[in-house]
Amino acid sequence: MSSESSEDKNLAQAAVADPAVLASVVEALSGASRRERQQAAKTVAAVAKENPAVLIDHSTALVDALERPEAQTRWECLDALTQIIPLDSRACDKAVPGAEAALFDEDSGPLRLAAMRFLCYLGATTEKRSEKVWPLIDEGIQCCHGDLEFQDMLLAVIDFSAGKLDPSVKEALAERMRFDATNGKGMLKRRASQILENVS
Repeated sequence: MSSESSEDKNLAQAAVADPAVLASVVEALSGASRRERQQAAKTVAAVAKENPAVLIDHSTALVDALERPEAQTRWECLDALTQIIPLDSRACDKAVPGAEAALFDEDSGPLRLAAMRFLCYLGATTEKRSEKVWPLIDEGIQCCHGDLEFQDMLLAVIDFSAGKLDPSVKEALAERMRFDATNGKGMLKRRASQILENVS
């Protein structure tokens, strides 16, 4: 296991350093082999953590990879796109339909969480974007309320609530979280209360 992870790390570092290596990794995202697509997506996510700027020119391929059938390829690419948002949010706008499909994927919790993070971080960048993605975030909060990943989703919603939100979105988000802030317990109550505080 450890040898594989050091191999992964080496490949990610090579992709950061060499545009040709990065191009071949990105190309593998659309290959015929599920295993190779997943491996490429894992490398792309590692590259995004290291140096997201090198992926900006490949954002179209990352958006396209959200159409792959396997969950891992999609969540790794959503994680990578989330890292690109602060550098080139316009390139990430095209990923919203793929993120929407991922948010309501019934088979994969990690995929739903990656989608919620992406939508929250993108939506926090401008008032207009907050209006665009809020209906998805709102539905996600309702649909995923009992999920294992829900507490982590709320961390993304906290970041969203601190962003540049349209006043109508702030109001709707406050309304959505009021019940949990009042009646929730423990971590749920604290996080819901934090969101309310951010939008009030």
